[in-house]
Amino acid sequence: MAAPIIRVEHATKEFRLGQLTGLGQSLRNGAKRLLGRPVARPEAFKALHDVSFSIEPGEVVGIIGHNGAGKSTLLKLLAHISQPTEGRVLVEDRVAPLIEVGAGLVPDMTGRENVFLNGAILGMRHDEIKRKFDDIVAFAELERFIDTPVKRYSSGMQVRLGFAIATAVEAGILIVDEVLAVGDLAFQRKCYDRIEGFVRDGNRTLLLVSHNLRQVERLCSRVLMFERGRLEADGAPKEICDAFVNRSNAKIASNRGAAAARYESSGEVSLVAVQVVPAPGVEAPASGDDLDFEITIDVHAALQHASFTVGVHTTDLFFISMSSSELTMSVPVLPPGRHVLTCRMTGLALTPGIYALHFSVEAGERAAAPVFRADNVTTFQVLAPAGHRAPASERFGAVRARTAWDMQPALEPVPCDAGIVSAHDGA
Repeated sequence: MAAPIIRVEHATKEFRLGQLTGLGQSLRNGAKRLLGRPVARPEAFKALHDVSFSIEPGEVVGIIGHNGAGKSTLLKLLAHISQPTEGRVLVEDRVAPLIEVGAGLVPDMTGRENVFLNGAILGMRHDEIKRKFDDIVAFAELERFIDTPVKRYSSGMQVRLGFAIATAVEAGILIVDEVLAVGDLAFQRKCYDRIEGFVRDGNRTLLLVSHNLRQVERLCSRVLMFERGRLEADGAPKEICDAFVNRSNAKIASNRGAAAARYESSGEVSLVAVQVVPAPGVEAPASGDDLDFEITIDVHAALQHASFTVGVHTTDLFFISMSSSELTMSVPVLPPGRHVLTCRMTGLALTPGIYALHFSVEAGERAAAPVFRADNVTTFQVLAPAGHRAPASERFGAVRARTAWDMQPALEPVPCDAGIVSAHDGA
């Protein structure tokens, strides 16, 4: 086993809360000390508390946690931007930090000048920058503007230039902090492809901080979960990401009362309760099962031609399906009072994981108007079918399509250059 390329040993990073002390306050504090009087010290805050772990060369490690969990503070320690208050952080190779892309650009300098300046700051030699200059500019798509002052760039252009410079550094360790969520969709795709290239290469150690759990699961071989400055879990991507989702769901549930205030409602309908009802004798639904959603509502004023919609989405609001009652149920008049709606999903086509429910009500004969709308009204977990081994590849999708598989011996061998190996060849 290779020696760790990164070692974090009982690292703690402490900050002082409150405003910086001005000259006048410093003089007054000095006078108090001379007179033997106590001086109030700002409250200490531990952004990281007694964190220890090690990373081997070539590992791709995801770092997840809620805002304020200490992720960015940790990255700044690893990039030597700051030092721990206690403990040690040992990094055995060159680091390319993509922590605040574009933050180091000088507005009054041209793009060309910034390439050479930032490349030098990141540790690149002058001849190395010259050799990579054309590739940097081409990746950033700034050929026409490279001799224009950066202060005239749009924010997207600055991000493209910063990312192109940082990823050109030939460093053994690449630190990426949420930068795959910036820029337009086309540039995000380019960034993602470049990061995937680093992962496939296998010669770089990658640390990825992201709130996109699907992205973390796809790219990483290991995940660290932080909570309030502490390392709470360290393990396989699916296991740790599921644990994080469970914690998030618990937080959503505890804030359900606050979330209810954010529902979009005309006041004609209020949500009373939502129940997830699996098949009889089953504690939790599995892929392929039937599943009922029982939704209790109070109607405060009669609604004409009411319709209801149930949707399934991930806990980060990626919508998977929407189903309207209009296709199977007609409600010409919905009278005031309490009503219980039942929406049955037959043959649940979801892969194992944790999902949330959307519910909305519309009314109106000609142009249906929204009456009530809410996301995350409840969460539920889908398990793998009994006796079924859930493939690792299923975590990259949310829907299990109804498919039929078959394999027969090929009558003639398939040419190898076709990119397919026949059943005979694979045996």
